[in-house]
Amino acid sequence: MKRGKRYVEAAKLVDSTKQYEVKEAMELIEKFPKAKFDETVELHVKLGVDSKHADQQVRGTVVLPNGTGKTLRVLVFAKGDKAKEAEQAGADFVGAEELIPKIEKENWFEYDVIVATPDMMGVVGRLGKVLGPKGLMPNPKSGTVTMDVTKAISEIKSGKVEYRLDKTNIIHLGFGKLSFGVDKLVENYETVMEAIIKAKPAAAKGQYIKSVAITTTMGPSVYINQK
Repeated sequence: MKRGKRYVEAAKLVDSTKQYEVKEAMELIEKFPKAKFDETVELHVKLGVDSKHADQQVRGTVVLPNGTGKTLRVLVFAKGDKAKEAEQAGADFVGAEELIPKIEKENWFEYDVIVATPDMMGVVGRLGKVLGPKGLMPNPKSGTVTMDVTKAISEIKSGKVEYRLDKTNIIHLGFGKLSFGVDKLVENYETVMEAIIKAKPAAAKGQYIKSVAITTTMGPSVYINQK
């Protein structure tokens, strides 16, 4: 795979045989040649679990102390008082059954997160085939199926991120922007890692954290010595 000039220059700064300390890794990615936009800093954690087994799933949410640097648009499925509450809490879109054809037929995806009250899950469930592959299905484990829509919206807007295993037993997530600077990125990183470590399934045997790497949107991987 042919890499761009900026990637090649950045890769020269990284010792691929080394595991960096967290702060050192953040300082290193700050030295990468800059893109024309504020790059997201991504985390990739390989775990010693088997995601095929239900008792070895790792999934949860965590509120980043410094946010994600991205303002997420929230769609809330609710009716009556809960719909009014969602609007007052700052939801970008609020609705019920009338949104089904818009999402199904008009391919409407101008939102990043969906929150639903439990009584609306019968309606939202009809969109499973459309929302599921995009990772947009509300889920009680991620706090997006709830009666407390105010809290859900507030947490999402203030920097709540969801972490979950993919089929290769790796968690991928963005945890800030390059412009945050070293200290804020370290703080966000440590908050996420603490949550992932706490989420270790009882059924997981052997080494839990196999490897941890951070990257920027356009940059190479920097491996971290996660104690």
